Order: sequence, then structure tokens, then C-alpha cells
Amino acid sequence: MNDTINDASNLLDRVKRLHFVGIGGSGMCPMAEILHHKHYILTGSDMNESDTLERIKGYGIPVFMGHRAENIGDAEAVVYTAACKQDNPELVAAREKGIPTLERSVMLGLLTKKFEKAIAVSGTHGKTTTTGMLTQILLEGGMDPSAIIGGKLPLIGGNGRVGKSQFIVCEACEYVDTFLQLHPAVSLILNIDADHLDYFKTVDNIIRSFRQFARQTSSLLVVNGDDERALKSVNGLTHASCVTFGLSETNDYYPAELNEEDTACEDFTLMYHQERLGRVNLKVPGEHNMKNALAAAAAAHSLGVSPAVICSALGNFSGVHRRFEILGKFNGVTVADDFAHHPTELTAVLSSAVRMGYREVWAVFQPHTYSRTYNLMDEFAKALSIPHHVVMTEILAVRETNTYQVHTSDLAAKIPGSEWFQSFEEIAGHVIKMAQPGDLILTLGGGDIYKCANLIVEKYQNKG
Repeated sequence: MNDTINDASNLLDRVKRLHFVGIGGSGMCPMAEILHHKHYILTGSDMNESDTLERIKGYGIPVFMGHRAENIGDAEAVVYTAACKQDNPELVAAREKGIPTLERSVMLGLLTKKFEKAIAVSGTHGKTTTTGMLTQILLEGGMDPSAIIGGKLPLIGGNGRVGKSQFIVCEACEYVDTFLQLHPAVSLILNIDADHLDYFKTVDNIIRSFRQFARQTSSLLVVNGDDERALKSVNGLTHASCVTFGLSETNDYYPAELNEEDTACEDFTLMYHQERLGRVNLKVPGEHNMKNALAAAAAAHSLGVSPAVICSALGNFSGVHRRFEILGKFNGVTVADDFAHHPTELTAVLSSAVRMGYREVWAVFQPHTYSRTYNLMDEFAKALSIPHHVVMTEILAVRETNTYQVHTSDLAAKIPGSEWFQSFEEIAGHVIKMAQPGDLILTLGGGDIYKCANLIVEKYQNKG
């Protein structure tokens, strides 16, 4: 990056012309929309046509297909995604011209500084769902927020929104400490779990990063009071107010009078200390989503949204893209897709799935990174023992080489009756052949396993 972080701190005050490399990306598109509406002059490039790219073009922003040096034109700064290689011709051209180049997370930090009430949602699990829930509450509460969400929110028809208020809601991802680019007014810490150990090495290092993130929050910390690591990350900090949420009554916000029926979607009374704020009937399944709802409610209530709006909006929330997303029902078999790729997430989703009344649950899992699979092997095996059947792909390398010498077969050896295949084509054919009416086929993973889900749907549709 030509521009150091220090030099870049007031970049958006100094420049007007920005070029986005990979402008159609889910993290780039919402930022581009907001900057466009703040009267910055934008151009962009991308390799693939997409719905997000059509949105960008709809604003009249020039978009080039393919990456070429000349695409940067007279840009005064170039923004790129983490996936962008340093030998990208547009980045090379920018460096040769002495134009500042900023990775996406750096620009997100600069952009959120333009809002007095930036709300950042952090945590190992649940960020996208909670960000979606909080956006929905603020919208229904008339707060008119801007938003940058990691998945599509049905209410806004996308994963970003341009509002006219001083509120912006965004996700704060801890991987490689990208969330330390943010200095929000309000931060949510949903949980702290062992993940991204390829970077952090130890859980203590993860807690240390979250503590620094909490220090960078100016006004309010909303923390999971049932999570020892989350509490440790804020222990002793007095620069900002702190409220807690969780299942225990020792928290500021907690659930009471839960519906005792064995239903997958939680139904509870939202409590603030001893005060009943209202009844919440969630449409999204699982105890983990009740915790996400409590976090969003705690933040919204602290920001002055009425309890009636909070409870109503949470009841209206129907989920975000790739979070237990039902793709259809074919020959009596339900097909769904979920982003879960860590043992804690898999346990939460699969525990919910087996409680939902399906005859049998077929989990189709794509292990994500060699380091995570190797470091959490036993935890994965335990989580994947929950469903009736497990079918797996080979491990998705993402950014790694297999220095761990770990394979899906190692994981399969720990899960009795599990199977694995080389291709999505083989998996789709197998599960369609085996699944019976009343079953659930659930694809799981943080990579491109959704393509397998789409292939299963396509094969069912072709069967007629």
C-alpha cells in the first residue's frame, strides 16, 4: 500500500476520484454505493458479471470488465479487495503513478469515520445475521441507517443500503485484524472462539485483538455476558458504556418465558433487567439465533429504539442469504444451504436441523482451509456426528498449501458412516439417489459449496 495508514487517515477529505478493483464484490459494492451518494466520482473493474455489478452500473458508475492498467484513468486513489493479487495490472499502474492504494478494510475504516454513529458487529460467529437483524430494527424504527452486510437481507434486496442518517451498521471481521481499521461509536462482541489460528496462533492473541477493538470503540460496548472470552476482552475498560446480553438472567438483556414446545424457532419474552420489553417470535431457527437477536435488541434499545419496534422487527426478520436458506422442496425433500464452516457454527445449525421434524438430515459439508480442519479435527468430528448422514468434499484450500498433510479422509475416519467424494457432481447424484421424502439435504461451508446446493436443485428440477 503506497499510502500508510497514518497518511490515509484523512484521504477521503483530500480526494474525490476513486477506482475500485473488484467493484462487484459483496464487500465492495455497498461501499461504492455509499461513496457515490456522498458525491465521490467512482469507476470500477471486475472479472464477472453479477447482480451487484448491475446495481453499480445502475448508478451510472463506469465499470470495466477485466483488469487493465488504463482502467484506473485519473483516479486519485485505488481500492482493492483482499483477494486481489499485488501483481494486478491496475494496482501495479497505481503504484507506478504514485497513487495511494487501499485494501477494502482500510477504506471501510475511513468510510465509517464519516458517520457519527457507526455500529460495528464483531464476533467469531453470527456477524452477518446480527448485522441483518440490527439493520432491520433500525429501518423499522425510522433510523434510516446505511448498512454493509455480509449477506443479502430480503428487506433491502441486497447486502448494502444508503441511508440519510448518521447511522451505519457494518460487520467487523477479526481475520488478520482487519477490524482494527474501525473506530466505531458502538461495537457488538457476539462471542470469541478459536478460529483463524493460522494467523492468531493462540486464543489469547484473539482475545488481545478483540480488546484493542473494544478500546477503539468510543461510546457503547454490547457484549455476550455468557462468553468468558468476550468478557475478558472488555474487563476493566471504562472509556465506553457496556451492556451485556445472553441466556443467563445475570445479563442486562436476556430471554424469559421461553416456549417449552420443542420447536426449532425460539419464542421468548425479551427482558431488560426485571422489565418485560415484549414478546419475540423468531422465524429463524436455533438457540444461536436467539442470542443474535438478544445482541441486536440490546444495541437497538440502548440507541433508543422502542421495545415494540424491536420485538416486531425481530419477528419480521426472515434471515440472510446462505444462513439456513431454504432453496426449495423437491419430491418431498427439502434442500437448504448454510455458511457454517466452524465446529461451533455446525453444532448450532445441525442441532437446530435435527429438531425441525425432518425424517432424516443429510449434511453435505465442505471443509474450509487445511489449518482449521487440522487444528479443530475432533471438534469437527463431534459436530458432524449430529445429523443422520454426512457427505463431504475434499478440503477447500482457500489461501493455503497443505503443509499439514491433512485430508477429508482423516476427518471421515472419525465419523462413522460418513462418505466423501471428489466432485459436486458425484455428491449431488449420491444424495438425490439416497434421500427420501421428508428428508432435509443441507449443504454447509464457507467456500463454494453453494454451487453443489444449486446443482442438487437443478438435478431435482430436471427430474421433474
